[in-house]
Amino acid sequence: MGMAHSSGDAESAAASTTSTADAAGRQVGGTRRLRTVRPDGTPVYRHEQPPSMPAVTVTRLGSPPPCDPADGDPGSHDTAAPPEHRHAHDFLVLTYVERDVGAIEVDGVVRPLRTGEVLALAPGRAVTPVAGSAPADGSAWSVSFTPDAVPALASVSPLTWSGHPLLALFTPDAPTALVPERDRDRWSRHLAELAAELAAPECLGAREAVTSLLTQVLIDAARLAPPQPDTRDALVERVFDRIEQTFREPVSAADVASALGYTPGHLTTLMRERTGRPLLEWITERRLTEVRRMLRETDLPLGVVAARTGLRDASYLVRRFRQRYGITPQRWRESQTG
Repeated sequence: MGMAHSSGDAESAAASTTSTADAAGRQVGGTRRLRTVRPDGTPVYRHEQPPSMPAVTVTRLGSPPPCDPADGDPGSHDTAAPPEHRHAHDFLVLTYVERDVGAIEVDGVVRPLRTGEVLALAPGRAVTPVAGSAPADGSAWSVSFTPDAVPALASVSPLTWSGHPLLALFTPDAPTALVPERDRDRWSRHLAELAAELAAPECLGAREAVTSLLTQVLIDAARLAPPQPDTRDALVERVFDRIEQTFREPVSAADVASALGYTPGHLTTLMRERTGRPLLEWITERRLTEVRRMLRETDLPLGVVAARTGLRDASYLVRRFRQRYGITPQRWRESQTG
């Protein structure tokens, strides 16, 4: 297991990670910003994105291949690496390994990252790079994104993400899949093209190109997913059903727990153990997904949006939205129509 960090250590780690990437000018897409710190000291990062582009980041890990399939320039899309300490994130991460890049620890389980493999990480997983495991010539692409970066997922409830066909590889046990050798150049090419589009957001059609390329990558990943047995957790299903029924009302985590016969602390612990995320975070995620849908599809004022999504008022909505996404609701709404 990775060592736990104090809140102050996590703040420092987050600041150094993001400022290094920004100073180097090598971050392709968005950035990672510290969102919160778990009770065990694990920092949780959120995705922060310029409003003109979808919430997608491409990171180049390790050494580039001898020839980049996209344009023959192996160094043009290098980016800053993810944090080297134990951490979690509230977005999805898909990693494609071009050449062995060592291993990572996911929720206490060490997973080698071998040539041709794809690893899908759902939000909430605790990740720790295994020190000293990476070969000098390893290389990989890592794509971080939020579901609303893909039109087909933009209005889908976060409570049903795991059941969506495009996210078939993002199961709770963080599986790996093997890309057939005949398809590996195509994977590298698509990811290099995605990085290139993110690096030039001012180009005509860049936003549409990013969503199209990411959708294609997710389709390719989903086709690699093995048939999954029905492993739905009865308790998690009950919690999600209750959230779906009540999130538009001003209910709290305590209200949901009480309705199901649990104390808030116990149910929060169970949800974190089984899904990687605490109870309140699931309630908030569902509300903010609905907020984004209403901002995108209606011109209702923020006060009305807040009242219809279980949030207290417009000022509270703005605070929670900005805390979650790093942008105000109004700016986000403008970016969706501009």
